[in-house]
Amino acid sequence: MDAQVKPAAVTASEPTTVYAILIAASVSHFLNDTMQSLLPALYPLLKQTFALDFAQVGLITFVFQFTASLLQPVVGFVTDKCPMPFSLPIGMASSFFGLLLLAVAPNYPLLLLAAGLVGIGSSVFHPEASRIARLASGGRYGFAQSLFQVGGNAGSALGPLLAAVIVVPDGQRSVAWFSIVALIAIVVLWNVSAWYKRNHLGDRPRVASRPPVATGLSRNRTIVALAVLVVLVFSKYVYMQSLTSYYTFYTITTFGVTVQTSQILLFVFLFAVAAGTIVGGPLGDRFGRKYVIWASILGILPFTLILPHVGLAGTVVLTIIIGAGLASAFPAIVVFAQELLPGKVGMVSGIFFGVAFGVAGIGAAALGALADATSIGFVYNVCAFLPAIGLLTVFLPDIEKNRRRAAASA
Repeated sequence: MDAQVKPAAVTASEPTTVYAILIAASVSHFLNDTMQSLLPALYPLLKQTFALDFAQVGLITFVFQFTASLLQPVVGFVTDKCPMPFSLPIGMASSFFGLLLLAVAPNYPLLLLAAGLVGIGSSVFHPEASRIARLASGGRYGFAQSLFQVGGNAGSALGPLLAAVIVVPDGQRSVAWFSIVALIAIVVLWNVSAWYKRNHLGDRPRVASRPPVATGLSRNRTIVALAVLVVLVFSKYVYMQSLTSYYTFYTITTFGVTVQTSQILLFVFLFAVAAGTIVGGPLGDRFGRKYVIWASILGILPFTLILPHVGLAGTVVLTIIIGAGLASAFPAIVVFAQELLPGKVGMVSGIFFGVAFGVAGIGAAALGALADATSIGFVYNVCAFLPAIGLLTVFLPDIEKNRRRAAASA
């Protein structure tokens, strides 16, 4: 009988999906975005407490989104070259101090500083956590990106509900309780970072991952495709920001609902966003990411056009459809971009999460100024046409077809 062959316990021959890490990344995303979502949920309270106009409310969002968007591509680029796994819990510490400052800020400038600290934490978290989700995917990139992002969207949905239950009745100082969420996130991310360092860094990684695969596209074709994806993110996030930042004001001024009811309606919309996110990635894995982008952006155009002209019940139904539809696009867009630039996962994730945050911040400030000059209703009439930009999807390449051609000619 032949001598027994010892199993290869150190290095796997094929990458496998590491569900524990994907779930931990999703949970940490949930905790991170729960904290972030407190900002727009607090806007009615802060507007009243500090006597802010809509432009000042938009500037708070701009500061948060700008600090996040400015640093995310830089973080991604640097960590592609020089991995820093424990940057995740360190970044979360910035969010921790930002929340404490938000709870006690006595004036508008310190509110802006608090928003900036939370934004810095986000700028570190998103590109690095997205990289870890891809490493743990086992090749199921769309599924992993959806699972990672649904945690964030679920946190974004829960934030307004927690604000309605805790912050609105108890005031600004009650935000300090949410620093406990940041501490929990630091613990989770410390363990995720330890897994990343243990299994994917060093001379002999213990967990296999799929090597980057060339797309077979020319440099110019790749640049055009990336530009189209950036514009699609613009259309998606400006429209999403019109709802995330101003939906509470819209329902209060248009339908006369209370502040707490408006927070619950915002929660319903953001819950639909979370549900749509979990669908987009797996559908992209199965049917192709280009088709998911087509359907999720251009497909919701009829609903955005109708939204400003219906009653309260119709508004709730339409925002559910719009939120779920638009949300399904982003996992497909991020993975599409990662496949266009194989081997640069951190930079690509930083760019696209950064573009998303930056566009959202600029959009919030611009829409706030427009609302001051006209009305919230007028803002929704203008934004209704943004999903028509989804027509640009026609210029995206079929990556799988190009890969087959490149492999055949090799």
